Amino acid sequence: MAFWLGAAAPAAAANVPCGGDFGAWLDGVKQEAAAQGTTQRTIQSALGGVTYDPNIIARDHAQGVFRQSFEQFSGRMVPPRLARAEKLLKQYAPVFARIDQQFGVPGPVIVAIWGLETDFGANSGKFPTIRSLATLAYDCRRPEKFRGELLAALRIVDRGDMSPADMRGAWAGEIGQTQFLPSSYLKYAVDYDGNGRRDLIHSVPDVLASTANYLKGYGWQRGQPWGEGTTNFQVLLQWNASQVYTKTVAYFAQRLAGGG
Repeated sequence: MAFWLGAAAPAAAANVPCGGDFGAWLDGVKQEAAAQGTTQRTIQSALGGVTYDPNIIARDHAQGVFRQSFEQFSGRMVPPRLARAEKLLKQYAPVFARIDQQFGVPGPVIVAIWGLETDFGANSGKFPTIRSLATLAYDCRRPEKFRGELLAALRIVDRGDMSPADMRGAWAGEIGQTQFLPSSYLKYAVDYDGNGRRDLIHSVPDVLASTANYLKGYGWQRGQPWGEGTTNFQVLLQWNASQVYTKTVAYFAQRLAGGG
């Protein structure tokens, strides 16, 4: 698919909050962030010197439809991760017990998501989040969505959860070991290790509890099954809208729970 860079933006883009001169557009973001209460210190540390990354736009436009079948995807993703998943369930058993009591989400479901998203934190991504989000917000494909995520990322920095330099993740702006977009990070991230910061990159307790809090926020039903056709399966679809991906999460979790 063909895509345009900033210099090739259509003239109409000057009338909307994307396209045109990147520096001028970024000044508008800075003004909006300040109007929302983000401090100048955060705005300058996060956005000062940030540049447009055409490689992010190339990745965005190159996305294809999820074409693998459930059998293909689950067969590739689940068996190599089962042993590690079982070990982590035991290693963090006290944390999972607290999480289940507080949020009603069982450990196997959280571990399945953790494993599929980033291989249990091994592959959280190295892209600078602020630059990725600024680039996607500037592009006129989905500017409002990513402008909101960029402003949310600034608020995460502003409240002291992480520095702009620490904020690295997937190319589309997802952060941490279970890949939260900044807006979800703001809404659902919890400090579960008690250090005063919600750190979804380095703190496993924060990662696990925040993932449970997200699912609870979307209506997870305590003690109920999560297979296809259930209310909890619909909640898992809020995590990822792909039926194949969500069926794989449910299958992985069921294997870990001893159900097949």
